[in-house]
Amino acid sequence: MTTIRRLLVIDDEPDFAEVVASVGGEMGYSVFHTDSAAEFKRHFAAEPPDVIVLDIVMPKPDGIELMAWLVENGCRARIVICSGYSPSFANAAKVIGEYKGKLTIEVIQKPAKLVDLRKALA
Repeated sequence: MTTIRRLLVIDDEPDFAEVVASVGGEMGYSVFHTDSAAEFKRHFAAEPPDVIVLDIVMPKPDGIELMAWLVENGCRARIVICSGYSPSFANAAKVIGEYKGKLTIEVIQKPAKLVDLRKALA
């Protein structure tokens, strides 16, 4: 029996989200991607993901606020934080997730190399 691995992606850059979705699909994930926090939350509740790719700098709510929401909602998914901005944004979200939620978090900088993205999703 094969277990379906789920990948949930939220990013306000559609091109990057498409690349992540494509790589995830090639790696056998069932992928859902969005730029809407409301859709992200609905999908998280309906089909808990195994991995989440989370952009940090987005219109409200930003990735740090979403990380806090994930902690409050008992997230157990592995999280890949992506940011093309200062690493301090990604590190702030990582601290929230690791210390408050005891989550497994990896940070990759945008533009991400495909090899790094594949490694993060493996």
